[in-house]
Amino acid sequence: MHDIRAIRENPQVYVAGWSSRGVEEADGLVARILELDAELRRAQTTGQDALSKRNTASKLIGAAMGKKDMAEADRLKAEVEALKGEIAAAAEVEASVGKELRDLLAGLKNLAAEDVPDGEDEAGNVEVSRWGTPREGGPAKDHADLGEALGLLDFEAAAKMSGARFAVLKGQLARLERAVGQFMLDMQTDQHGYLEVNPPLLVRDEAMFGTGQLPKFEEDLFRVGEHLLIPTAEVSLTNLVRDTILSEDELATPMRMTALTPCFRAEAGSAGRDTRGLIRQHQFSKVEMVSIARPEDSDAEHERMTACAEAVLKALELPFRRMLLCKGDMGFSAQKTFDLEVWLPSQGTYREISSCSNCGDFQARRMDARFKRAGEKKTEFVHTLNGSGLAVGRTLVAIMENYQQEDGRIAVPAVLRPYMGGVTHIGA
Repeated sequence: MHDIRAIRENPQVYVAGWSSRGVEEADGLVARILELDAELRRAQTTGQDALSKRNTASKLIGAAMGKKDMAEADRLKAEVEALKGEIAAAAEVEASVGKELRDLLAGLKNLAAEDVPDGEDEAGNVEVSRWGTPREGGPAKDHADLGEALGLLDFEAAAKMSGARFAVLKGQLARLERAVGQFMLDMQTDQHGYLEVNPPLLVRDEAMFGTGQLPKFEEDLFRVGEHLLIPTAEVSLTNLVRDTILSEDELATPMRMTALTPCFRAEAGSAGRDTRGLIRQHQFSKVEMVSIARPEDSDAEHERMTACAEAVLKALELPFRRMLLCKGDMGFSAQKTFDLEVWLPSQGTYREISSCSNCGDFQARRMDARFKRAGEKKTEFVHTLNGSGLAVGRTLVAIMENYQQEDGRIAVPAVLRPYMGGVTHIGA
């Protein structure tokens, strides 16, 4: 959510900021926001003035009646009735204009940080670093073909019961997926100090609004009765500080939480993309990291969180690169995002496996998540950060493709073997 006072004081900052993030006719949009803001404040002032006059007139009625001045009492009564009408009319305007303003602001993206590069899409992203070297030569089967050849990955059976973008994993491949998730969760808790949380998978609309999925991206969500299935544990973890005022002591070190959960996405905007395989599924598992920090700590926490995600890829010995996303390619709530892209031999390129974002106070304003500094009466909004540490299915894809053998088997990365009961290779 955006601070209307900041828009009022620096409208050109928002015109430029939204224009650079692909918002069309941002100047007209800001003009409309300021118009609604002025109309809302006029209605509030009118209502408050009328209320004050009504209260004064109400007190004078008793005094007039005490003096037996019935004519004055009747005049004052008529004035009170008229003022009641003014108050009601002002309240009606305030409600309708306030809703229009809130709805308009709720659908607008976060502004990008100053060091985020310009760009309209992924072509404008900037490579920051690389780790590892993609292997040369050797088999480069697609993970879907590899899994089906081993008899451990079944898309046909999944389609019969659930439709497209679902998969059935069997045997040692199912165990490997479980091992990947447990390994990543253990790393984030034991080595990186994140608090493990087992959150709800079903949340209400206001939780989705808080993290920015609603109202703009409802078509990407699965609704179950009065609830929505989470597209990522970011929703559940971040909303743990909803409607909360934390003490500064509680944020002396950023709050760090992690969860391994199923995630559910309709993938409404991805028609024709990755329709086969595990890369873009309606249901998948992910280890999510969320941090709650003071404003002055969030940039450093963003770097730390991204390094925590990178540590998983390094431990698995998977080549990857870090990308700084441009303004046009960032998510709705983010002010700065690093993507980690892992090497996939079958595609001969890097594909996204983690996205780590600093959202600033954007989500906190939507959730009313604040903190109070020691000795201060005023509260401030916290900064929220989220990142994948990592997406389990995509990590499994990277392992299958990078660790495939000439004989069709898949070698198990050394760090995962304790989770696999000592198994070193997965075969048919």
